[in-house]
Amino acid sequence: MTSTTPSTATAAGNGHGPAELAPSAPGGLVKSVVELDRVVIRLAGDSGDGMQLTGNRFTSETASFGNDLSTLPNFPAEIRAPTGTLPGVSSFQLHFADHDIMTPGDAPDVLVAMNPAALKANISDLPGGGLLIADSDEFTPRNLAKVGYTENPLEDGSLEGWQVVSVPLTSLTLDALADSGLGKKEAERSKNMFTLGLLSWMYHRPTEGTVRFLERQFRRKPEIAAANITAFRAGFNYGETTEAFAVSYEVKPAPMAPGRYRNISGNQALAFGLVAAGQRSGLPVFLGAYPITPASDILHELSKHKAFGVRTFQAEDEIAGIGAALGAAFGGALGVTTTSGPGISLKSETIGLAVMTELPLVVVDVQRGGPSTGLPTKTEQSDLLQAMFGRNGEAPLPVIAPRSPGDCFDAALEAARIALTYRTPVVLLSDGYLANGAEPWAIPDVDSLPDLRVDFATEPNGEDGTFLPYLRDPETLARAWAVPGTAGLQHRIGGLEKADKTGNISYDPANHDLMTRTRQAKIDGIAADIPATEVEDPDGDARVAVVGWGSTYGPIGAACRRIRRSGRSIAQIHLRHVNPMPADLGDVLRRYDRVVCPEMNMGQLALLLRAKYLVDVESHTQVRGLPFRAAELAAVLQGVIDSTTPTAAAVAAAPGGAR
Repeated sequence: MTSTTPSTATAAGNGHGPAELAPSAPGGLVKSVVELDRVVIRLAGDSGDGMQLTGNRFTSETASFGNDLSTLPNFPAEIRAPTGTLPGVSSFQLHFADHDIMTPGDAPDVLVAMNPAALKANISDLPGGGLLIADSDEFTPRNLAKVGYTENPLEDGSLEGWQVVSVPLTSLTLDALADSGLGKKEAERSKNMFTLGLLSWMYHRPTEGTVRFLERQFRRKPEIAAANITAFRAGFNYGETTEAFAVSYEVKPAPMAPGRYRNISGNQALAFGLVAAGQRSGLPVFLGAYPITPASDILHELSKHKAFGVRTFQAEDEIAGIGAALGAAFGGALGVTTTSGPGISLKSETIGLAVMTELPLVVVDVQRGGPSTGLPTKTEQSDLLQAMFGRNGEAPLPVIAPRSPGDCFDAALEAARIALTYRTPVVLLSDGYLANGAEPWAIPDVDSLPDLRVDFATEPNGEDGTFLPYLRDPETLARAWAVPGTAGLQHRIGGLEKADKTGNISYDPANHDLMTRTRQAKIDGIAADIPATEVEDPDGDARVAVVGWGSTYGPIGAACRRIRRSGRSIAQIHLRHVNPMPADLGDVLRRYDRVVCPEMNMGQLALLLRAKYLVDVESHTQVRGLPFRAAELAAVLQGVIDSTTPTAAAVAAAPGGAR
């Protein structure tokens, strides 16, 4: 077994300044503290090694410390893949910094590999000179053979390009828990807490929150709580006393606007946004959903908030879930349904019914890799055209896309606002990257949130004293919303075409043409009620613009920052409202010589932009189940900038241009 002590800041991030000597640790060791501005850590192990829990706890303590952060959980779709195999590897990547960051990082500075499979699956992502911490106890002949290693890579010199620290994490954990009374297998399960303790020492993370979490998590099994706390403290003490780690690292808090912050995932933020929408509208929130990865956590979170008038219904299937939600909307509630993958296909008929009945409904689609069952635990943006056109007939509806985990809160509020104001179903397109990722989130002042109160119909609105359910607001074209049981406001509802104003069943050709165009005009009119296109172009002289939607915001933004630091100009445009798009978007796109659209699909937004605005949008795509890497994206955009020549219009418009 070889052990190399990391001695430079490059082993664990971008260091600044000389190392600062800390007091001597027990045993007479002098520990240096190196200050870094950012670190990317990836924890990788078997599905049963608790990497997601370890990563989440490290993230929570990092958030409480005040760093800016972004995370990327990555786990297999199988509930329990074979132990020690490549398909069973689960990982958690965390990027934290003393400044504003936009992505979980392209590659780790530190890789913690709990077994040979984790090493083999992830070592190619660790840059040369990076720090590798490996559980040497797991590198047994049997485990090595499972992933095709003929020799132990910790001993055969194949890892000479990295700084390797072999730590017997399993046996150290067992030694720490020798007096716990637990069996060997139960005690081994605490090695993730030993690892968390070691990392907490290495990066000066707070520890009190983790201890409280373990006490609360295992309050009914105090012996398990005690064992995990013991292992956690043993890992911390190991870092402080071992000669294998002569250096620890400090990443100072990031400057943030004043306020209360919490660490939040995209699914949590979206659920909170729906709760807030219920409170601001004064309506009960009803969620009808069928559990499906990665949308299920929204159902789990909303089920905790009955005190806020939220009712959750776990249906027997996707169709029943949305049917119940639409029924709740008919009854005067804020109806919501959530899904992912093929679930959105199953809901399409009822979404069309919501278009016809013109009832408010929020449809959350947490996109994942497809088609069919596809890649249940991997991210993708491939449902955009499905959201736009995936219904029979002319069935237009608004489409909203959050750009970050925290932004899922605001996107949920906006989806509810549009649904309630315009009496329409709204599709909210999140994705697995946002749903499972986390970042610091400033808790908003409730009074600052939009007023979503609704005026229900309470009396007849026809000139002859009758109720006309399809009599429309002249500004929004929204129809009247009458709660069933309101005296005198009886009306027909259903999927057959409605007669203008009366809502009676109609097969008249002219009426169908009128109602089809009216429903489209209602959605088109939302463009006047959304903000103008925001363009980030600090120098104001960019000739290339990059346009994105949804979760590509972070990688695109990080890539643009890299390009600007190199002295070049580039403009970034990001769409929250994908349908309808901002009214000025076409004019904005035409200002630029080149427009590039990166997407985690085969070019769906680019297709829409080309068709709508006749702009030659250049598509850059990937469908790997992973977010873009900022460095790769920056290289692509840099190539576009370098190959761009001014158009005749741009030359003529420039000072001293062609005459």
